Amino acid sequence: MPTHILGLSAFYHDSAAVLARDGLLLAAAQEERFTRRKHECAFPRNAVDYCLREAALDPEALDYVVFYDKPLLKLDRLLETWLAFAPRGFRAFRHALPLWPRERLRVPALLHRELHGRFRRRFLFLEHHESHAAAAFFPSPFDEAAILTLDGVGEWATAVLGRGRGNRIELLREMRFPHSLGLLYSAFTGYCGFRVNGGEYKLMGLAPYGTPRYRDLILERLISLGEDGAFRMDMGCFAYGHGLRMTTERFHRLFGGPPRRPEEPLLQRHADLAASIQSVTEEVVLRMARHAHALTGLSCLCLAGGVALNAVANGRLAREGPFERVWVQPAAGDAGGALGAALFAHHQLLGAERRPDPTDSMRGALLGPAYTEDEARRALDAAGAVYDVLPDDATLFDRTAHLLADGRAVGWFQGRMEFGPRALGNRSILADPRRPDMQRRLNLKIKFRESFRPFAPSVLAEDAAEYFDTGGREGGAENPYMLFVWPVCADKLRREPGRAEERGLGSLDQVRSVIPAVTHVDFTARAQTVDGRRNPRYHGLLKRFKELTGCPVLVNTSFNVRGEPIVCAPAEAWRCFMATDLDALVLERCVLLKERQPEAAALAARRDRPDIAPD
Repeated sequence: MPTHILGLSAFYHDSAAVLARDGLLLAAAQEERFTRRKHECAFPRNAVDYCLREAALDPEALDYVVFYDKPLLKLDRLLETWLAFAPRGFRAFRHALPLWPRERLRVPALLHRELHGRFRRRFLFLEHHESHAAAAFFPSPFDEAAILTLDGVGEWATAVLGRGRGNRIELLREMRFPHSLGLLYSAFTGYCGFRVNGGEYKLMGLAPYGTPRYRDLILERLISLGEDGAFRMDMGCFAYGHGLRMTTERFHRLFGGPPRRPEEPLLQRHADLAASIQSVTEEVVLRMARHAHALTGLSCLCLAGGVALNAVANGRLAREGPFERVWVQPAAGDAGGALGAALFAHHQLLGAERRPDPTDSMRGALLGPAYTEDEARRALDAAGAVYDVLPDDATLFDRTAHLLADGRAVGWFQGRMEFGPRALGNRSILADPRRPDMQRRLNLKIKFRESFRPFAPSVLAEDAAEYFDTGGREGGAENPYMLFVWPVCADKLRREPGRAEERGLGSLDQVRSVIPAVTHVDFTARAQTVDGRRNPRYHGLLKRFKELTGCPVLVNTSFNVRGEPIVCAPAEAWRCFMATDLDALVLERCVLLKERQPEAAALAARRDRPDIAPD
């Protein structure tokens, strides 16, 4: 009989559910995609229902339900931290405490209730970084590898070094709260006016506009960094251990003033701060990786945890680090903890054999809900939409490629939704990267977000090395999950990199390459390689665009607007299409042009447009 295991993450950030059968990932989704609340932390009841429905299972058919951390250990850390900082920590403790008796200390009872009392076997609980490590290694293409997990904090651990072999992982070293690379980066995120636990990627995007002139100050006054990457923080500069803020007045004096308010303009100083903490983060990651290599003697490395979504640091690690190959879990944050929990139970607890897939076993991270063409048409008909239905994929690729080549911004909704924070070609907004005005237009008129934010390119895997410095891997270079930043090839540039005045906040409109819409200010791009195995339909569209234009690259950004999760269902795609300046929507084989839609529908959608929603 097959073994079915449900993995869950909840309560802190990005609740999710993952279902595996005999170690094969069948379904995975974040709760935010159903509730439409970004970074939803409530119990993932909608995601659970989807996973069971996808596998045609009832709760009683599950063999194990595994939770991604240990709430009692987390409470132990909160209590000990409060006592260590008493009485200063009482306000933060009083703020957090009411949640515990109500839900977080009653997780088994909650799980029992949410599964309608129909799952009658044991619930299992793993430690947080154990789940991250399992998510890093078990789906990877490696039979053995070193493992690094880095985030804000789990129960006590903030970073873990381990190794995986066959069907087992072993954790060897850990760094503990309050010293944390994730929390250090989040402190600068909040100080620069972005939302903690959500705006860190903005800080990473802002960093290339600055120079790291505060780097030495951070290394001298904020942290004491060892050669192995472990460090201790001066906790007099940080308030997260005892307050509701990240930083203290001492931190503010050190860096020249109070935190930026979200509505205040970004200054060059903020870009320099972003560049400085990004530089320090990369140094820490490189030192930890070198230590992991020395300790394990292995040639491959797996990464997970929220810090592993820092694609700039990952790119440097791949280019400059000691490992021959690096693989990063595409759902590296807490959502991926649910995946790790399910696979840890299957391989490590049950002892099931593991046979690594030569690419990986994430199935392209396309593990979420799909909708049939009939379901898409019913949603469009209910909205009063005007659309054409194309007869086959060849016609679909040709029509869409022509729209893109004509400068249209296209919402592209196909197949199963992505698991993790990146749109990988199934819930994407696509555009022509050759157009110099496209980056600003997408940011301001469609995504409703800051104009400095970069966009990622998708490129045919077989053509990646022609456009990007992939580290010498000719043909079929691997970056399918947008988790490494690569330099744009020198022969594709239109400006010489290097001058500081060309990288400040005033340099946004410079044309830097033949694909300016996806070339960041530092002449890099967070490219996604697309192959026919993982995503044949998206690969087919890219091939047709290349045949039409000679360019195998498209702008690919997530199908959402600021403050909203990526769209999940056809009705959400329609609403986003009508509420923005998107020119076209391709929903399975249904093609919609904005100018053909009823004016009343456009007005209704724009009235509800979340163009000032917090992000």
